[in-house]
Amino acid sequence: MQPFIKTIFVVVLLLFCIIAFSNSYSFSNIDNLAFATAIGIDVSETNNIKVTFQFVKQSPNNESSNNDNKVVTDTVEAPSITSAINIMNAYLDKKVDLSHCKIIIFSEEIAQNDITNYIYSLMNDIQVRPTANIIITKCTANDYIKYSEPSLETSVTKYYETFPKSSKYTGYIADNTIGDFFNSLLCSSCEPLAILGDIKSSDSSDNLNLNKNNSNIIAGNSSITSTRRTENLGLAAFNYGKFVGELNVTDSICYHILQNDINSFLISVPNPEKENEFIDVYITQKSNPKIVVKIVNGSPYIKINCKLNAKISSISENSKYLNKDVLNSISNSCTNYLSTNLTNYLYKTSLDFKSDINGIGTHALSIFLTNKDFDNYNWTANYVNSTFDVIIKTNLESSYFLTQT
Repeated sequence: MQPFIKTIFVVVLLLFCIIAFSNSYSFSNIDNLAFATAIGIDVSETNNIKVTFQFVKQSPNNESSNNDNKVVTDTVEAPSITSAINIMNAYLDKKVDLSHCKIIIFSEEIAQNDITNYIYSLMNDIQVRPTANIIITKCTANDYIKYSEPSLETSVTKYYETFPKSSKYTGYIADNTIGDFFNSLLCSSCEPLAILGDIKSSDSSDNLNLNKNNSNIIAGNSSITSTRRTENLGLAAFNYGKFVGELNVTDSICYHILQNDINSFLISVPNPEKENEFIDVYITQKSNPKIVVKIVNGSPYIKINCKLNAKISSISENSKYLNKDVLNSISNSCTNYLSTNLTNYLYKTSLDFKSDINGIGTHALSIFLTNKDFDNYNWTANYVNSTFDVIIKTNLESSYFLTQT
């Protein structure tokens, strides 16, 4: 009898497991899920919001197909992101899954009204990965998604994964994620930021309001002509959860210099030998920037020391870049250019935006005896009164080729 009882027990246990997990298995089956690669949030004419979902169709038997035929975009109006997802679940007859969502786009208009609650709601969703990038668009989020057609990648998902990585070798954007944004919202010594995006006008003449060295490039106004109309250039600065201002590509480079999180970048500095000409200089950081904060008469006094290595990238036939005096002159031009732009960037973020996106406040923590003393000082409110002293030292060489021959 004992073996028979054991057999009955095993059968009952198996039946129980099958019944208990059959619905869950069916519910989570890949055929019953709609994977969103991007979501965008726009304002609505009503009191609701417009939420745009971009899905990628699942090819039967994993067959490859043209990317254009795989991307589907749907928009719904709802009082919240959660409600929008629920409505979309009913419309698609599938459950929206955000575990593969690579980018989350907010229009500039909605970001100016504070996106804190949206960030909290998304971070509360266990499917949303903290590595998803945040983009603030000068156009609508719907248009940004519509015109995001990858130029070189066969998959829009792959494009969303790769373009933020360009920050490491250009400095023109920052690979900031929703996890970074959320942490900055909780921080008393820093402010959030995001990638700045836009779509280019179909008329290229509208995108040429640039200076000679392209230092003021920002999303939507570059001189690029391409089939893909979306651009990601510059940064969006926030004061807590409110979008407060745009930063161009030179400002973005300054942000990375202070963060010391960029491998290299290229800048065009005035040629001291020829008026109205520029020299391309390849920059790497020699060491971490040294940031010292003092409180003088109740206001922050911030001293910043940066040591950089530079190599001349653009070489002409009659260049005298092996001449020591010429190199020193170019080195001084590079130093002055970077010092001026870094100082302007710091005052722009502190005075105009009232936003410490670099988290300079973390360097002030050691001044105060306790965290409570720091909180009582209210760094965010006092950052606007900061005085900056920027010192940059540039070690310049002509080029690898010329100095090694």
